[in-house]
Amino acid sequence: MKKLNLAIIGQGRSGKDIHGVYYVSDKNEYYNVKYVVDADARRREISKNRYPGCEVFDDYKKLFDKKDIDVVINASYSYMHFDTTKDLLEHGFNVLVEKPFCRNTYECNTLINLAKKNNLLLTVFQQTFFAPYYEFTKELMHSGKIGEIQQVSIRFNGFSRRWDWQTLQKMMGGNSYNTGPHPIGIAVGLLDFDKNAEVVFSTHSTTEMSSGDSDDFVKIIMKAPNKPVIDIEINNTDAYCDYNVKLQGSRGTCKATVSKYKMKYVIPGENPERPCVAEFLQDAEGNPLYCSEKLITHEEEGTFDGTAFDVGTQEFYKDMYFALTEGRPLRYTADEYKQVISVIEKVHADNPLTVKF
Repeated sequence: MKKLNLAIIGQGRSGKDIHGVYYVSDKNEYYNVKYVVDADARRREISKNRYPGCEVFDDYKKLFDKKDIDVVINASYSYMHFDTTKDLLEHGFNVLVEKPFCRNTYECNTLINLAKKNNLLLTVFQQTFFAPYYEFTKELMHSGKIGEIQQVSIRFNGFSRRWDWQTLQKMMGGNSYNTGPHPIGIAVGLLDFDKNAEVVFSTHSTTEMSSGDSDDFVKIIMKAPNKPVIDIEINNTDAYCDYNVKLQGSRGTCKATVSKYKMKYVIPGENPERPCVAEFLQDAEGNPLYCSEKLITHEEEGTFDGTAFDVGTQEFYKDMYFALTEGRPLRYTADEYKQVISVIEKVHADNPLTVKF
């Protein structure tokens, strides 16, 4: 199998510790790291040793005269994603851009149209769509096993402080842009990317857990016709959250983390029907009664084989490989990734925060 040559821009937390980990693993059957771009000289030296045979540059524009690049990975700072990707597409490169895709839908549309015009691949690295727990949740949601889903609760919460560039609005930081593409992506994905999905409520704020001026508490409620309510939180002040996705169905509930799940449900016909009683309930002596019974229930639990960071990354890159080499359609399109950004854009537009830095 022929390996494709890639160039990666950025060797920070994502470029090195997510993409890079995959490149040097035995799971990487598809790509050769040909070029690495990073402004930091130390990281360029590390890259020479980490990806044998690669060339390193301090500026991505030095890639423009290279004719042996099959795809460029844009893992630059979030606020650089749009300008850098636009420049790469204008110079004829296929591009995988890190999340967040862009700041707003206008920027997304600009890149999507440019990629189409130049017949280039453009995709966004949101490997959560390929994670075992997401695929399990989506399958369960449509299976009917726990009935018709009434609400999906998505929690990407924790209890920690942050003080780096990801806390600054001027650098496109904050939980909605940084972490948000994952839970918001799950939300729009479980709504089947319905074009009629809308944000019916949102709020976000900066708490004492952030040293900057961007959001570290985010709450979003979404709805689409004939679809469940979606309740999303991305919160640095939650010390007791024990799930990432919870499905509440008409016959049961399932909650899942990235590594395991647990569900409890009833099976139709196993519990005797209870005709509705209009009068108040009472016992033989006339004492009031409450609706109380011992339901026949079923419980299941299990673990997932892999996470977004290993299986998800591997499957994402495999999907992109066959799109590039055989023209297979990507499992998720740039327009679907744009829908994630439209939600984030709406939250920021409806809840402007004061710029302090």
